[in-house]
Amino acid sequence: MNQEITLRTLSKMIDHSLLHPTMTDADILKGCETAKKYDVATVCIKPYAIEMCVRYLAGTDVGICSVVTFPHGNSTTKMKLKETEEALELGATEIDMVVNIGKVLGGDWKYVSDEIQQVNNAVTAKHGILKVIFENDYLTLDQISRLCEICSAHSVAFVKTSTGYGFVKQPNGMYAYKGATDEHLKLMHEKSSRNVQIKAAGGVRTLDDLLRVRSLGVTRIGATATVEILEEARSRGIV
Repeated sequence: MNQEITLRTLSKMIDHSLLHPTMTDADILKGCETAKKYDVATVCIKPYAIEMCVRYLAGTDVGICSVVTFPHGNSTTKMKLKETEEALELGATEIDMVVNIGKVLGGDWKYVSDEIQQVNNAVTAKHGILKVIFENDYLTLDQISRLCEICSAHSVAFVKTSTGYGFVKQPNGMYAYKGATDEHLKLMHEKSSRNVQIKAAGGVRTLDDLLRVRSLGVTRIGATATVEILEEARSRGIV
């Protein structure tokens, strides 16, 4: 990216994530206050919170991003469309939708492609932006590549690495999560058409993390560490 690094260009790369299942309305509104203070791109929220956040952020330059069939993507296409359409009607301007991970793993590419196309059509009809979440921790490099090609064919606005909640069971019985890795981000940049942007989510917690993924072609991140990232930028003299 050749864009000058300023506090605003950095803040407008951030979808401030307010998705943890234990978050109360008070927690979400506190997150909205942070989003407003730091003038981020969007708040990324649970669907039920859209109306509340629209009211709270009225008059600001912070958008409303709602997740759809989050975090596992297992709803029917019909239900994904209904949830997407309702989110847009309630005031969401961006939609982060999880693919049907099982269909990806099973190689049912027609199903996966048709679903992405239908949801993207619904979003763009309302002048919204769709980000398709892959959940890369579960996938092979070939599967990630194929998803990038499908999203490019349908002119999806963004491809996104992860939900932040795709924990993979390890041989010892514990669960681990990588999130946005450099290897996957480079692959997504290589395999996506130039009109498809990349969102990194999971593990981008510091200013150096943000600058690193930015250098790999990422234009948006999902972050809970918004304050830490932008205060570090300010302390380094970025204005």
